[in-house]
Amino acid sequence: MTHYLEAEAEPVRNTGSIRLYGEDAFVGMRRAGALTALCLDELADVVRPGVTTAAIDAHVFQFALKHGALPATVNYRGYQYASCTSINHVVCHGQPNDKPLREGDIVNIDVTLIVDGWHGDSSRMYPVGRIKRAAERLCEITYRCLEIGIEQVRPGGHVGDIGAAIQVFAEGERCSVVRDFCGHGVGKLFHDSPNILHYGRRGEGPEMRPGMIFTIEPMINLGRPHVKVLSDGWTAVTRDRSLSAQYEHAVGVTETGCEVFTRSPGGLETPGLPAAA
Repeated sequence: MTHYLEAEAEPVRNTGSIRLYGEDAFVGMRRAGALTALCLDELADVVRPGVTTAAIDAHVFQFALKHGALPATVNYRGYQYASCTSINHVVCHGQPNDKPLREGDIVNIDVTLIVDGWHGDSSRMYPVGRIKRAAERLCEITYRCLEIGIEQVRPGGHVGDIGAAIQVFAEGERCSVVRDFCGHGVGKLFHDSPNILHYGRRGEGPEMRPGMIFTIEPMINLGRPHVKVLSDGWTAVTRDRSLSAQYEHAVGVTETGCEVFTRSPGGLETPGLPAAA
């Protein structure tokens, strides 16, 4: 049975219950989401051939400090970086390093900034120079998966509606949905209930109610959906070494639909790609 509680009545830890936030929380998430989105906008001018992911990570860290925020990933369960940088066949949680990006790479940059205790969590794909059409198409499909998922968010719907819509579209484009990772509740906690699967069936899972806040972050592969985690304990890669892409937004369920907290202020939802339809 799913339990829903007013957020103020819950301790700040994941108890398995779903928090229902009030307007003050939505105000806090707007600030955190807007700052994270601005950081990701700035990275559009940073990502290019020859730049290292360590340099990108340093930019994120300095941006956070400049704006009075904290990168949520630093020292999170032993992780040491201000961002995750996942290149080509890396699905998620790629760790920044000193290896230069190469022409034709695609890289997902995942940033979560904490502003006044609220977590703004978002990621985007960035092409490195000119990329092949297959990589561009994967990014376009993955972004559309995110938008299709967001379109399902409304009071009275179920979280399974999100995954079902994403799965139907991705598989219809001859791509696969990663099953090993999912979206999650977010707010004062970095990772909270409920889990948001990017596959499934309509009508399944918890009912969406006004005040719920969570991420939608589909990971879509050109090949098969299977992944493995490398020996560093973080980096997840496709088993068949096919390309993988991901986009992520933090959203809230409103009385009438959905609010996206992490929209790009500069119209750079899909940096370096044709404008999203």
